[in-house]
Amino acid sequence: MEHDAGQGAGSGPDSGAGPGPNGPASGRPGLMRGTGTAAAGTGAGAGPDGAGGPGARRAAAPLAGFSYTAADEEKQRGVRRMKTTATGLLLLVALVYVLATWAENEGVGGWPGYVAAAAEAGMVGALADWFAVTALFRRPLGLPIPHTAIIPTKKDQLGASLGSFVGENFLSGDVVRDRIHALGVGARLGAWLAEPDHADRVTAELATALRGALTVLRDADVQAVVGEAITRRADAAEVGPGIGKMLEKVVADGGHRRVVDLVCVRAHDWLVEHGESVMDAVQGGAPGWTPRFVDKRVGERVYKELLRFVTEMRDMPGHPARGSIDTFLTDFAADLQTDSDTRARVERLKSEILGRGEVQDVIASAWSSVRTMIIAAAEDERSELRLRARASLMSLGARLATDGRLQAKLEGWLEDAAVYVVTTYRTEITSLISDTVAGWDADQTSKKIEAHIGRDLQFIRINGTVVGALAGLVIYSVSRALGG
Repeated sequence: MEHDAGQGAGSGPDSGAGPGPNGPASGRPGLMRGTGTAAAGTGAGAGPDGAGGPGARRAAAPLAGFSYTAADEEKQRGVRRMKTTATGLLLLVALVYVLATWAENEGVGGWPGYVAAAAEAGMVGALADWFAVTALFRRPLGLPIPHTAIIPTKKDQLGASLGSFVGENFLSGDVVRDRIHALGVGARLGAWLAEPDHADRVTAELATALRGALTVLRDADVQAVVGEAITRRADAAEVGPGIGKMLEKVVADGGHRRVVDLVCVRAHDWLVEHGESVMDAVQGGAPGWTPRFVDKRVGERVYKELLRFVTEMRDMPGHPARGSIDTFLTDFAADLQTDSDTRARVERLKSEILGRGEVQDVIASAWSSVRTMIIAAAEDERSELRLRARASLMSLGARLATDGRLQAKLEGWLEDAAVYVVTTYRTEITSLISDTVAGWDADQTSKKIEAHIGRDLQFIRINGTVVGALAGLVIYSVSRALGG
């Protein structure tokens, strides 16, 4: 015969209030007096399907998060008090039955029969409900009666059933979608974000998260990624046609003329300041057989003509040389877009520039500057970044609070995301329930559940006693009335 290590605690009608056949009198600790771990490897419901029997699926060690606590023990004391009350009521009706039967046997007529019938039915109801309540948590009287000790022996099945129930009734796409739609997330979120204090709070949290993310990232890794991304995109995109279109628009709008004006002004000033150098350069390039005074006159002439040309270009917007520059730039812009040879030369130049170490260093170092700028802006409550983020959040909140289409779009995204999660990972979510329950120790589970619901279950015993007595009284009364 299989016995619970603490069966003595639940072997009598009080279901744990006092010793029984296998209780303390036999030298074995009762269930309520132990730590919740079955003695000698056997617990409540030990057997082929029990948590501690040879047919157990796994060795169920108590989980730290599901241990029997002091709060549970306090609840269990309340359960024991209610067990005492229910058992006391059973003993009371038993005593009433004995006294009524004695009175009837002594020849007292009338009322003893009615009282005895009511007390007898009350005892039957009390014992039946005691058996039913006790069978949930342990084997009544330690007897291996089928379908008893339901919680310890069927714990894993109950967990699997609970997981399936949750999956079918709570994790269905329609249920999740209807629930999210009923919440009205869009309007509520909009109204919440529209409050300045809430927008400030969200902005501060976003700034903290941004600073944390930038702190975690390694500069070398980000620089490598940024450099590779820029280089790869630059290599993949042909820049010639784009530059040609841009140059064509600049020339058409006359935007290049300011550049020409600036060049002419700077060239004129430079020639005025460095006239001697220009003349010396011209004289130095003259043949050695020419007289020096001739070289000097030629140098002065070249300098004067060059200065006159630059001055005229500077002062005359319609100078022919300016028109030649316009024509050259227009033709060059067209060649960049249509001439394959020109485009190929630009691509080769681009590759050479990107391949230079100095350019790669500039690209990589850009991250450090951007990172420093972002962190500084995130830390400053009055920075333009945080002020704009706050204003954007409040604006978004105001729109969400009033714009039905935007609310519907946001709620649609949330519904689709939630439905995707629950339908895709339903098995994983429900298995969390069943696996968690399977990992609970059977003894601990039974004790903990009994501590939480046992007090209410004892009212079943009390009600069974009262209802049984009333039913017995009615049946006896009807029988006497029909039988004369």
